Amino acid sequence: MRHFYRTHLAPADVIAAADTFFTGLGLSLSTRSDRERVFSGVVGTPEVVANLRLSARPEGGHYTFVEVHTDQMGESRLDRNVKKFFVSLHRHDDARHQLEAAY
Repeated sequence: MRHFYRTHLAPADVIAAADTFFTGLGLSLSTRSDRERVFSGVVGTPEVVANLRLSARPEGGHYTFVEVHTDQMGESRLDRNVKKFFVSLHRHDDARHQLEAAY
């Protein structure tokens, strides 16, 4: 699946946050560059190796475009954790942000 998010954080800050967040899930860093990371490992059950590619690039002046590709089908546990990562980026931007239902 493909996920994307725009933030005010610098690309280097997004990459540093991704290194902390995704290695905390048990994924290992397999490829590293200035604005891109590739993680792989097992998240949840069934125990199938998942791959995640994250890139952070400047866009439109003061925005950073964060794009994540996973090799999972549908709404996997890895995809839900990508969304949690985006929420953590949002909280870093705005510490007052609270996650709440939008019915």
